[in-house]
Amino acid sequence: MKGAVLTPVGRVVLIEEDGTLVRLSWSDEEAEGESPLLAEAAAQIAAYFDRRLTRFELPLALGSGRAALFHKALLAIPFGETRRYGELARGLGIPPQAVGRACGQNPLPILVPCHRVLGATGLGGFSAPGGIETKIALLRHEGALLI
Repeated sequence: MKGAVLTPVGRVVLIEEDGTLVRLSWSDEEAEGESPLLAEAAAQIAAYFDRRLTRFELPLALGSGRAALFHKALLAIPFGETRRYGELARGLGIPPQAVGRACGQNPLPILVPCHRVLGATGLGGFSAPGGIETKIALLRHEGALLI
C-alpha cells in the first residue's frame, strides 16, 4: 500500500508491505489504499513537524546485517542532535565514506534520521529533492542547526 503526506519539506510517499514501512520518498505518486499503519505514520509525521513528537514509534524495515546495524545507529541519534560521519564510522567499524553512501541509500529518510549525520567539516549531503536545503530545514526544525 502507498500513502502520501504533505510536509513542510515537500510531499512524501510512504510504502507499506506486510505491516511494515519499507520506503519514504519525495514523490507526486498517488496514494493506493489506506491502512491503519499508513494513517498512524501520517499522524506521527504531522506530530513531528508540529514539534509534538521527537521519536517515531512505527514498524520500520531496517534491513539485515550491516544495514540494520547502521539504521539502528541512526535511530539512536536523539532529536535535536547530530553526529559526524567519522564518529558513526568508528562506532560501526566501517570507513566514513561507507556511512555517507549508506545515508544516501536510506530508504526511510526522516523516519530513520540520516539528516542528523554531518560531514567532518560541513553539512555533508542529502538525497532528498532540494538536497542540502532540505537537510538544513530538517536540522533547523529540530533545533540542531542555528545558521
